[in-house]
Amino acid sequence: MRSFVRVAGVAELPENTGKAVKANGRCVALFNVNGSFHAIDGVCPHQGGPLGEGYLKGTVVTCPLHFWQFDVVKGHAPDFPEASIETFVVKVEGGDIFVEV
Repeated sequence: MRSFVRVAGVAELPENTGKAVKANGRCVALFNVNGSFHAIDGVCPHQGGPLGEGYLKGTVVTCPLHFWQFDVVKGHAPDFPEASIETFVVKVEGGDIFVEV
């Protein structure tokens, strides 16, 4: 059963940045895209790179290891929509960010 888990404070994630967080023992990549928060699986399916440490440009994160890219809103590779990654529901309450895992 999924539940919402607090993963960060809003102040910890400036606009247009990302970070790796843990939610119920799972690695999640959390992003702030122009004030809107999004979360995806934190492990790149290619070779396990840390997506939360990747380079964010617009809604696309680039894995720092081998440069695979994923749209953090839609959960798929921009050039290969069939290559997808899990996305998570995010909610903000007060100054806290919660991810449903």
